[in-house]
Amino acid sequence: MTESVPVLPPKNRTSRTGLIAAIVVVAVVVVGVIVYLTTRGSSEEPGATVGSTAPTVVRLGTTDVAQPHWEILKDLAAQENIELEIVGFSEYTQPNPALTEGEIDLNAFQHLLYLADHNNNTGDDLQPIGSTLIVPLPLYSDKHDEVSEFTKGEQVAIPNDATNQARALFVLESAGLIAFTGEPKVPTPDDVDTAASTVVVRSVEASQTAGLIGDPDIAGVVVNNNFATDAGFDLDGYVYADDPTSTGAQPYINVIVARPDDVDNPVFQRIVELYHDPSVTESVVESSGGTAVIVEGYDAAKLQQVLQDTQANLTTAG
Repeated sequence: MTESVPVLPPKNRTSRTGLIAAIVVVAVVVVGVIVYLTTRGSSEEPGATVGSTAPTVVRLGTTDVAQPHWEILKDLAAQENIELEIVGFSEYTQPNPALTEGEIDLNAFQHLLYLADHNNNTGDDLQPIGSTLIVPLPLYSDKHDEVSEFTKGEQVAIPNDATNQARALFVLESAGLIAFTGEPKVPTPDDVDTAASTVVVRSVEASQTAGLIGDPDIAGVVVNNNFATDAGFDLDGYVYADDPTSTGAQPYINVIVARPDDVDNPVFQRIVELYHDPSVTESVVESSGGTAVIVEGYDAAKLQQVLQDTQANLTTAG
């Protein structure tokens, strides 16, 4: 009789293999998570927390970078994860080329007539996407308190640059001090009917107009708001000013401007909306000495139509 041999149960061969497989899977998952978090964190702006959305950076150029309303606008934008950088320029001739070249994303320093003149002269197609303000262009005098007091042949100094000169002439026409020989879209002194006018127009550099207020040969001066402020004028002490809300003043609406491909950019449109927040607009008006009028009711399409019409008028006048 053969003695039976005990048979041992087979070893569980999956235990070692399964353990190894489990370790490998866990390791792969951990590495994947680390790579994901590291990559995501490295693509954000400095200071961004892991897992947060990096702010959208927008560079806006202006010639009045020191005005307090820009800081207010920056704070409002930051609350919506928009990092608004305000880039300062010292001359009016700089922000438009910088925008065209992509050095900035938006600019806000000019009215529509200035923009129209720039586009016509350079071939650029920069477009307004929102309105900001308009400032009356006043006639000041140290000799007269009323327009009716001006007498035949007295001289009035006006700015001689193309954009402000036309507006100054319209101011004098509206005041009844000059008449035109026709119906010029962009008048120059050559369009003035001297025989039918009360005053004689004298064109000078815009920066010199305020300094002529005491000249014995000058009965009045048409002065831009910034030069009047710098010269210490009583901004409410003008003899006459145009109506900034009139149709004729549309070309002088100041605007926020973008490249043509960016006119529908939702972030840029949001910046326009934030500019019209009361905390911003109240600061704008205060900084202007109460002279600025915030322009409402003009969407991008309407502003672009005014620009198109103004460019056509300049071309015809040229």
